[in-house]
Amino acid sequence: MDLCDLTIEKLGEAYRSGELSPVEVVEAHLDRIVAKNPETHDYITVTADRARADARAAETMLGAGNDLGPLHGVPIALKDLVDTKGIPTTGGTRVWADRVPERDATVARRLARAGSVLLGKTNLVEFAFGPYGLNPHYGTPPNPWNPECVPGGSSSGSGGAVARGMAMAAIGTDTGGSIRLPASFCGIVGLKPTVHSVSRAGVIPLSWTLDSIGPLTRTVKDAALVFDAISGSDSEDPITRNATI
Repeated sequence: MDLCDLTIEKLGEAYRSGELSPVEVVEAHLDRIVAKNPETHDYITVTADRARADARAAETMLGAGNDLGPLHGVPIALKDLVDTKGIPTTGGTRVWADRVPERDATVARRLARAGSVLLGKTNLVEFAFGPYGLNPHYGTPPNPWNPECVPGGSSSGSGGAVARGMAMAAIGTDTGGSIRLPASFCGIVGLKPTVHSVSRAGVIPLSWTLDSIGPLTRTVKDAALVFDAISGSDSEDPITRNATI
């Protein structure tokens, strides 16, 4: 089997049967990123050391019977406007090339708590403002099915990384189509939740009234698994106080 093309659901089954381990799956993803990213520009920052450490921790915990749930050991990526402690978060602009947050966004913390493995931060339209996926600073990811076409934006790298097997899931944001467009252009699943469902705390805003955070995955089931992990009320984002997830 190609370790980079499995669904989250199938990967979980293979982990729990002992057929696969998080370390080998993450190494396969890092190898693919090294091979493809110089041309595809799906990632602005690759967190290889963090990914290997996350994978080793996930493998140890699973081996000890400490199972954190469906995302345990799953390699994921975050759109590069989701704050990550100690890791650059650029918002797709050179102005913030050296911007390094001091704490994680809520969505990043929840994914880490679910046992996921962070592969890196994905490309986007500068400041998440644009539908095509263009970025003159960090490169424009080509459409995975036709390199002469655009990938859709603004979550261009998230869509491209999932479609090309460079992440099993990626987080995007959507104000006017920024999850839905790359999902449709790249032939994958994108979920734009209602605004109150997922905390925006620690995510660089475009519109406080319209921004929503959601997953890009290969299947509807996988999108549901990621959504379950990131959704719910958060005191740092008052709009989520009535979330019933």
